[in-house]
Amino acid sequence: MATNPGAKRPRSSSLYERAQSLFPGGVNSPVRAFKAVGGTPVFIERGVGQYVFDVDGNRYMDFVGSWGPMILGHADPDVLVAIVHTAASGTSFGAPTAREVEFGELVRFMIPSLEKMRLVSSGTEATMSALRVARGFTGRRRIIKVEGGYHGHADLLLAKAGSGVVTLGLTSSGGVPPAAVADTVVVPFNDLDAMRAAFEENREEIAALIVEPIPANMGVVLPRPAYLPLLRSLCDEYGALLIFDEVITGFRVGRGGAQELYGVRPDLTCLGKIAGGGLPLGIYGGRADVMDVVAPVGPVYQAGTLSGNPLAVAAGLATLKRLDEHAYVTLEMLGRVLEDDLGRAIRRSGVKARLQRIGSAFTLFFAPEEVVDLATAKQSDTELYAKFFHGMLERGFMLPPAQYEAAFLSLAHTMEDLQTFASAAREVLDTLASKP
Repeated sequence: MATNPGAKRPRSSSLYERAQSLFPGGVNSPVRAFKAVGGTPVFIERGVGQYVFDVDGNRYMDFVGSWGPMILGHADPDVLVAIVHTAASGTSFGAPTAREVEFGELVRFMIPSLEKMRLVSSGTEATMSALRVARGFTGRRRIIKVEGGYHGHADLLLAKAGSGVVTLGLTSSGGVPPAAVADTVVVPFNDLDAMRAAFEENREEIAALIVEPIPANMGVVLPRPAYLPLLRSLCDEYGALLIFDEVITGFRVGRGGAQELYGVRPDLTCLGKIAGGGLPLGIYGGRADVMDVVAPVGPVYQAGTLSGNPLAVAAGLATLKRLDEHAYVTLEMLGRVLEDDLGRAIRRSGVKARLQRIGSAFTLFFAPEEVVDLATAKQSDTELYAKFFHGMLERGFMLPPAQYEAAFLSLAHTMEDLQTFASAAREVLDTLASKP
């Protein structure tokens, strides 16, 4: 709970005022600006376990987790020891290290479809590199993406994107020339007929289909039972590559990600967030024959000064080693308790809301019906979500400052934490229900 529930945050306000003269919107990533919920962003000073502390001394139970990476909680001792020990020997070499090999072997063991991979520094770098590889391998130029799917801010992927682009009400992005997205075909999520039509209309031109197997950038949306198998069969039929963007779901919904959960093997996979243990790291990889088009073996160029950075690799290794089957049983148990308790609170209040969850990732949609794609996500009452967000914030709980984002549990959360969270949520929902 917050040290001073309902207290003002004068230092955060002062820092935000100073930051606005330095950074666009006063932040270094759009959703942090609180534009979707109003108010002043909370400036964080430190995090420990399931808590973050702001610069004004308030404590919040954290369900953002740095937007997903902190599956062990903040300042996990094993991760800190790994980072400090590695830093003592140097922070960057621009040369191969033994730890990279150990890390790659562990990643491949957990996600076998990554026969070969390349380490990069972010999820955006991973997705844009994977698409270049797909074009280089197939000799084709067009790609298919899902409406509302966010795969980073590369030009060709900002056609009807999700995440902050949806939050800010944008359909694409300024600065992206029409030619950059001319070969990007956009299809609604979970729409089997539309996906078949997109392949049929672009028969021998599709290099790849890129998709979040469980979208989390329009909020958590689950695929229909036949959806992912159909994507696999369509890519096989039309000679395109299937790319799973598992930057969020990788190591989050299971050891092997969503592809293990649903039994669908992609040609290429993009990873990030948890893979770096809270430090900047991304991965793209997949079939060995496809990855062999990457330089220096093949003609598709990609490079990075900090790729395979020793600190990020050390943090990633320390994190992944902790994620055994017991860890995922614990996370699923926590997720079920949260879903049950919050569901009861929603039903009691009568507020039109629904929790959508997979494992330890969830979104509370203030929507009248199940959210199955971007169109139904946009039926959510974003003003009601903003009121819920601030009600929970004032009671000491940090949730995503936007309706169209995922929240996350960590192994640092406890059953008692979830009971406290549910109790506070009941208060806020009852208050919302009583207001016209």
